[in-house]
Amino acid sequence: MRKRVLVATGGGDCPGLNAVIRAIVLRASRERDWEVVGSINAFDGVLKEPNEILVLGEKEVAGVHIRGGTIIGTTNKGGPFAWPIKNPDGSWDTADRSDEMLRRLQYLGVDAVINIGGDGSQQISQRLFEKGCNIIGVPKTIDNDLSATDFTFGFQTAVQEATTAVDKLVTTAASHNRVFVLEVMGRYAGWIGLHSAVAGGAHVCLIPEIPYDIKKVIERIYSRFHRGRGYAIIVISEGAKPVGGDIHYAESSEVGYKNIRLGGVAAKLIVELKQAGLETDIRETVLGHLQRGGTPIAYDRILATQFGVEAFEMVLREEFGKMVAYRHPNIVAVPFAEAISHYNFVNPESDLVKAARGVGICMGD
Repeated sequence: MRKRVLVATGGGDCPGLNAVIRAIVLRASRERDWEVVGSINAFDGVLKEPNEILVLGEKEVAGVHIRGGTIIGTTNKGGPFAWPIKNPDGSWDTADRSDEMLRRLQYLGVDAVINIGGDGSQQISQRLFEKGCNIIGVPKTIDNDLSATDFTFGFQTAVQEATTAVDKLVTTAASHNRVFVLEVMGRYAGWIGLHSAVAGGAHVCLIPEIPYDIKKVIERIYSRFHRGRGYAIIVISEGAKPVGGDIHYAESSEVGYKNIRLGGVAAKLIVELKQAGLETDIRETVLGHLQRGGTPIAYDRILATQFGVEAFEMVLREEFGKMVAYRHPNIVAVPFAEAISHYNFVNPESDLVKAARGVGICMGD
């Protein structure tokens, strides 16, 4: 009887997910006694009635490595430990269905699970492992905020999209003698903002790890103008905050969605700049989900393929309770507990921050 490995993609979508899935399937196809199945929309596919499980063979994954998103869908709501339940009065609650899910996995003949996702998904992996699930994790996030790995796939593609945006804003800003504020993703970490600011040649870069002084920002902007002519580009991470202030966010009203919704920080910064006396023409651009979509660049396809192959080989070695990680130049395995132990923030004293300052980028301090 053939053994089964179930693959799930959870959390936000990310360029490179399909490359991981493809690598798992192609590596498994070399073992005659293994079959790969995918759970539609993270673990929802296992928990739904009837279940939504897709057999993944070489035909199903042919050419998918160049596609963004995920062919088996994803979700960042609910999950086996917090399944949304609608009460008779119309209100919503959650239920722990993890034990039921493990029984369903057994019924489906699943011998191992590969969970592809970010911090939240790997916390679920740890809890399932503690319940006896044979599970392995693959790190996925454009935010690059998992500390156990040097890089996560999807991050470099997101940086490329943000850098392209900076490049395009330069030409329109210069034509109109304007200041442009580009808001990028990253949640509580400034990796996308920092990398794209350096790559694109921005003049100001504001990230969560370095609270900004609005007066310093204005000083740098004015240094870019002479007799009313000039331009400036500001890259701001969605989690950036002023000195003594807090991040700008809104509570989500979506059922089963636990995270706060970051965003709007570019508009907020413009208001702060105008209130502080900035008189130059200024516009905002919010890159948003464009950073998540589209074709993954070569770097992310390669890293994702390495992760997928290693994840399946960890299944063969029965090395459960661990997550694949990249620690240059090696692909390694780290325990879930280590992988989710602390957040991967930008170090304000890092070489890249020093390089940014060295080329004249104002970090807001």
